Amino acid sequence: MPRPHGFTYEQHAGGTVRISHHGRPATTLNGPRAAQFLAEVETSDAQLVMARWTGNYKRGNERTARDHPRNRR
Repeated sequence: MPRPHGFTYEQHAGGTVRISHHGRPATTLNGPRAAQFLAEVETSDAQLVMARWTGNYKRGNERTARDHPRNRR
């Protein structure tokens, strides 16, 4: 699975953080969630962190796994 790319974030006054993916808004974080995100993005791979926080990290094999014979019921 390819590594995530194209994520950016902007920190605004008042503690708000906006995360975008390829220039399109993906999510907005406020308060303690924004602080937790900023702490995590400083210590880890920023692209992976932003993909996980936006929910955009499950891509690729979901359809294949759903159609597998063992998963059909």
